[in-house]
Amino acid sequence: MAASNTSSSIQQSGTYSYESSSRRKQAYYATMTSPAQFNGWLGHDASSVDGNLKWGSFEPKTWAESDIDIKITHCGICGSDIHTLRSGWGPTQYPVCVGHEIVGHIVRLGEVSSKKFKMGDRVGVGAQAFSCQRDDCADCSTGREQHCSKMVGTYNGKYNDGSKSYGGYADYVRVPSHFAFKIPDALSSADAAPMCCGGITVYAPLVNNGAGPGKTVGIVGVGGLGHFGILFAKALGCDKVVAISRSSAKKKDCEAMGADGFIATSEEEKWFKKHAHTLDLIVCTVSSPDMPLSGYLRLLRTYGQFIQVGNPEDKLPAFPAHALLAKACKIGGSMIGPPAQIEEMLQFAADKGVKPWIEKRSMKTANQAVIDMEDGKARYRYVLVNEDADDHAKL
Repeated sequence: MAASNTSSSIQQSGTYSYESSSRRKQAYYATMTSPAQFNGWLGHDASSVDGNLKWGSFEPKTWAESDIDIKITHCGICGSDIHTLRSGWGPTQYPVCVGHEIVGHIVRLGEVSSKKFKMGDRVGVGAQAFSCQRDDCADCSTGREQHCSKMVGTYNGKYNDGSKSYGGYADYVRVPSHFAFKIPDALSSADAAPMCCGGITVYAPLVNNGAGPGKTVGIVGVGGLGHFGILFAKALGCDKVVAISRSSAKKKDCEAMGADGFIATSEEEKWFKKHAHTLDLIVCTVSSPDMPLSGYLRLLRTYGQFIQVGNPEDKLPAFPAHALLAKACKIGGSMIGPPAQIEEMLQFAADKGVKPWIEKRSMKTANQAVIDMEDGKARYRYVLVNEDADDHAKL
């Protein structure tokens, strides 16, 4: 099936309202049941990133009364999927079904989960599916579940009982209900899906580090993550949002997203001098170790912060200590966000009308979509759509 028209997906006008038919949808999905085995696109070795995913069945995690089963309608393609499929971050536990930007409807509900959700609810799942949830865990007890030492990813992970976690390039997914969240009525499922990982990956470091009025923010890398960074920084009311990229090829796109400034590091001579001491916060979304890190640090003002969210498969480049000492600036990192903050982000996006630039692809064409993602063709996020489920969602 051919991909949808990108421009129509990107430049959307008006306000989407899911509410008008939400009761019919919820009633429809509430009548469904999940099968004993799920089906999805499975990677069996590192070559799967080259278009060798195979559709097949797999056993979901062992059922617990705190779990939910979700009939998947949409799943965004994340850079993490690519790294995992090729074992870029370490050996992958093949077979693997990737995808952790999931939206769908609950079709099985555990007794514990029923305290939070109802059958048929439209929910999302991000990159995390489990943490210990113990009162004596310094992270879980303070709402920082993503940093729990027992954290299990939505795919390529193992639960305490030894069962594997499988992701959203599939027809169904099973996860503990704590790591699912309702999607606000004002957000379409296609728009909400990439927010479940890509969106929170940049929203969290922006909010956690004071982005807002009175701040000038730089976003390094204009891709699936970076475009979210521009959209959210602008919606948060930052005084100035500056996009930073190697070339000026995406400058017009960045301006359309709301960027107030643009730095092309491979084209603008001595950019690090011209724009020195201009940014309070930089969020770097680049997942390549080949970056002019020392130059980025020169852009920071005194007490400025550089937050890395991209996760290269190799080490970051070295930089002189003086780059930190001279301005008392800080380098930090950030990884997704806890469920409560994801819910906050989704509601913020709904209230502010934040709409990602997406292109919908049929779930049937996942192999080609992965290849196109790896080749950098996405502008700026691909969302896989289960066509049968999407048809039902139009009820």
